[in-house]
Amino acid sequence: MSELDIGIIQRLLPHRYPMLLVDRVLDWEAGKFVRGVKNVTINEPFFQGHFPSYPVMPGVLVIEAMAQVAGLLTMLSDVARRDGSQLVLFAGIDEARFKRQVVPGDTLLLEAHLERAVRGIGRFRTKAMVGGELVCEAKLLAAIRDVPPTAPLPV
Repeated sequence: MSELDIGIIQRLLPHRYPMLLVDRVLDWEAGKFVRGVKNVTINEPFFQGHFPSYPVMPGVLVIEAMAQVAGLLTMLSDVARRDGSQLVLFAGIDEARFKRQVVPGDTLLLEAHLERAVRGIGRFRTKAMVGGELVCEAKLLAAIRDVPPTAPLPV
């Protein structure tokens, strides 16, 4: 399929700055895979404290970026509703391995492959790369849940 810009990504994912970690979708096929990009800049808020003298993107945020492309694949594959009535929640991580650091100026290529989706649980094989080098790979689980109704405010 064709590329998806940030406007479409924001219609599909509830994340917003500073937690939206996907800038563009390069390619995707419903029920199969998605490839996206995160452009890493020194302006990222986490670099102020991780680490000021040697800025490195936290590994948990690399995993989060991979989870977000998996969430996009869930929406694009109609495993979850696209109308905002469901959320794709991080449910588990297995076999995570980090191979390289991510620093300002890197373009993080993110991939998620849908292995299976049954009864509101999706399993994905994910990876992140920079310049053809593997940064991280992991198997991720996602739970698709209805958005709970907003509780009334106390009077």
